[in-house]
Amino acid sequence: MATPAPCYHCGLPVPAGSHFHARVLGEVRQLCCPGCQAVAEAIVKGGLESYYQHRSDAAINPEALPKVLGEELALYDRADVQQPFVRHEGDLASTSLMIEGISCAACGWLIERHVRNLAGVAEASLNLSNHRLQVRWSDTALPLSELLAELRRIGYAAHPYQADQAAERLASENRRSLRQLGVAGLLWMQVMMATMATWPEFNIDLSAGMDSILRWTALLLTTPIVFYCCTDFFKGALRDLRTRHLTMDVSVSLAIAGAYLAGIWSTITGHGELYFDAVGMFALFLLAGRYLERRARERTAAATAQLVNLLPASCLRLDAAGQSERVLLSELKLGDRVLVQPGGLIPADGRILSGQSSIDESVLTGEYLPLPRAPGDAVTAGTLNVEGPLTVAVDALGDDTRLSAIVRLLERAQSDKPKLAEIADRVSQWFLVIVLLAAAVVGLVWWYIDPQRAFWIVLALLVATCPCALSLATPTALTTATGTLHKLGLLLTRGHVLEGLNHIDTVVFDKTGTLTEGRLTLTAVHPLGSEDADRCLALAAALENRSEHPIARAFGRAPQPADSVDNVPGLGLEGRVGGRQLRIGQASFVAALYAGEAPPIPGDQGQWLLLADTTGPLAWFVLDDRLRDDALALLSACRKRGWKTLLLSGDSSPMVGRIAEELGIDEARGGLTPADKLVRLQAMQAAGARVLMLGDGVNDVPVLAAADISIAMGSATDLAKTSADAVLLSNRLQSLVSAFQVARRSRRIIIENLAWASLYNGLILPFAAVGWVTPLWAALGMSASSLLVVLNALRLTRH
Repeated sequence: MATPAPCYHCGLPVPAGSHFHARVLGEVRQLCCPGCQAVAEAIVKGGLESYYQHRSDAAINPEALPKVLGEELALYDRADVQQPFVRHEGDLASTSLMIEGISCAACGWLIERHVRNLAGVAEASLNLSNHRLQVRWSDTALPLSELLAELRRIGYAAHPYQADQAAERLASENRRSLRQLGVAGLLWMQVMMATMATWPEFNIDLSAGMDSILRWTALLLTTPIVFYCCTDFFKGALRDLRTRHLTMDVSVSLAIAGAYLAGIWSTITGHGELYFDAVGMFALFLLAGRYLERRARERTAAATAQLVNLLPASCLRLDAAGQSERVLLSELKLGDRVLVQPGGLIPADGRILSGQSSIDESVLTGEYLPLPRAPGDAVTAGTLNVEGPLTVAVDALGDDTRLSAIVRLLERAQSDKPKLAEIADRVSQWFLVIVLLAAAVVGLVWWYIDPQRAFWIVLALLVATCPCALSLATPTALTTATGTLHKLGLLLTRGHVLEGLNHIDTVVFDKTGTLTEGRLTLTAVHPLGSEDADRCLALAAALENRSEHPIARAFGRAPQPADSVDNVPGLGLEGRVGGRQLRIGQASFVAALYAGEAPPIPGDQGQWLLLADTTGPLAWFVLDDRLRDDALALLSACRKRGWKTLLLSGDSSPMVGRIAEELGIDEARGGLTPADKLVRLQAMQAAGARVLMLGDGVNDVPVLAAADISIAMGSATDLAKTSADAVLLSNRLQSLVSAFQVARRSRRIIIENLAWASLYNGLILPFAAVGWVTPLWAALGMSASSLLVVLNALRLTRH
């Protein structure tokens, strides 16, 4: 069979017999669908066809973008709707729009040029890094709804960008931390040069005047480091002293404050060693560690903020007379009746009053096949109505919906520290107590031996034993390992994953979208009559082209769709093609058309659909969900480690057992509800198992939350990803095999770092106490100890 030509606009295969085309760059180009044809013609008509010369990637298929009704776009013209995201300055309005469908830099050029050419637009600027379009325009000449519609005409979906407050606050704190880090690093380099010139070890013959200038210069440069960069350390130390809880902030603050005060005394008197370089070094190392930790929290908050996109912006509310009116989601009330059209999202939890349809609950369950729903059945906010119109009575809104309940659970979840980090915290507290007691005792002893040296020796002891290496031992290794795993396609969102992977003995897999790719494909056509496979496929595609069901996507596009198509939820389709009455779907439903018996199914693998006309059956179609190419490699790696493997799926078809047999999975169970999965997992944990869960749907959320380690696929729902301990962004199961290796290496390196930091601090303490550690060696020793810890952690990047 010949390979179909790719669509010139989006790159998808052009179906046989397609009549969609457009003249671009002087040639007639083949296109796959009317959406691509409309976009290509709009781009050419706007004089922007050079976009096709400069793009580096194919554009997104317009039909893959979210569908938005004109009535919904018109809501954006209301002043109360615009109030949160549109600002007015004189005659112009400005806003920030989030753009979907951008694939390369040429998209940015096309969007900016097209928007700037619109009447009333004064300025348009797109940030390619975050896909945000900043627009200033006259909303009297060009309503916002028309601006959004113009972007859709060229193939891009746009919606107002509204930042989550928590994410914005974290971003603001992150920018402040970055400024502090930059100031500390820049000034420390200058302080180091000025301070080193005064060290006797360098034997620089300085005049008294130059020595004084260098001391005052170092003081002036260090002051911003102390009072701007290190304020969080001092605030933390005061808080800890009030609560009688010693942390590294206390030790760090004592060392920084002591070194700064000693430096001031040395600068004023002109005698003694300067410790300003140690102040800058403390600040730089510690601020860097806290900055990296803050970035991790910011990334988690940003992922949680995306959950608001699961609900529609508006809906159709029915009045007493049954007339529909489009209103904002915030205007709904309990007991309201809403009309949900095919292809529309259900806006609130409720029950069906009238209508029959199939509901795509993949956002909540991860299963790709919609489920039939009839009057009296409950429906959930955020799910998709696939086939028929439904009238739904609203039972729950806002915080009372199932979706919001899950979000609250996620927000309440705490990030667990690895046990090694907890051990390091406890050790560091005892170490701080020992250091402070030792400093007090050493100070008293030296006060009697040599009062002039007492202060300097105590200060040298605090500087030399500052637990920088101890505080960096775990975070640097975890941060480096996290970065390495991110390059491999695995994003960690909880701190206990790396250590927890070393204790796993059981792995639980979901099927759809995890071990399989999560989309149906047509694998075979079995003709039953005189017509060949190609003709039967064309007839089936003509019927399926009228359906929004995921099964329809497996048949591709037909040059001419069927007429008078009737969609029977959960059973199949009926329509006319070329004067012939046809049905496709479940065997019993299709056989009723010709009042006969359904032919036997030729096999037991995959999902079988029957096509027939009024004279009899025409063909069997086999649909299947393809196994991921690297699933076998992951299962082999699990077996090598002696782990038990289970497949727990909501799919009740024989495919569950077949996949388990093909991959060598120890135990497989299908047709399970989320509660069933959770009960099975808790039973394993009660028996002492340490469980790793790999899933992709919100039906997996309870199990993901209860598992010792949980990993969500990158193609998973937003809820699944934000509740998991890690996200497999690459969707490559092979990355998990690499993650197991990195987890073992990171644990070993963390132990090495903790051992070295403890050994250094334990050895340097007696040497500092007897006065053998000079300011130079105190600063260099602390720096070398911290540097060694960092370099050891960087070995994890060589994976």
